[in-house]
Amino acid sequence: MTRKADEANRSQLLERIVAYVMSNGVASLSLRPLGKELGVSPALLLYHFGSKEELTVEILKHAGDRQRELFASMQLRETATVRETCREVWRIVSSAQARPLFRLFFEVYGLALVDPQRFPGFFPGAISNWLVFLERAYVRGGMSRGDARVRATFVLAVFRGFLLDLCATGDTKRLKRAVDVWIGGL
Repeated sequence: MTRKADEANRSQLLERIVAYVMSNGVASLSLRPLGKELGVSPALLLYHFGSKEELTVEILKHAGDRQRELFASMQLRETATVRETCREVWRIVSSAQARPLFRLFFEVYGLALVDPQRFPGFFPGAISNWLVFLERAYVRGGMSRGDARVRATFVLAVFRGFLLDLCATGDTKRLKRAVDVWIGGL
């Protein structure tokens, strides 16, 4: 098998694995049931990904890439206000397409709280990437970086609460109304 074909197979396999994990979770991921579901041997999974731990890292990277793609699709002007930014963020993160990503995100967040060594490096990116993005909207509005960081922390905490509720209940109508009220008060 050529290296190019091998990488293509690995990439296609990873897509299928990520779909499986988004439906079944990562906490109890096991190579044998995963292989059976995908119609491949656990040995093939090990060949492509090295170990279950390395596979988990690849899954999380791939899910992170998908999340970044969603955010890249945001329709924000360079001069967007905090309210406009928050509305657009909610439009993206509350979409049906994003929900499996955030279910996985919250699952990993909880697992990493219990065992940070299992997901090294998860928290810095899970927090700082959002803060930097949200800070920009406040700085554009004339706020100092320090104050913008505090406000961005508040906004991030509220978004996470709304997202956790959305993942748990799927009640988009109620949450959209609550988000609209919250954004109106910013």
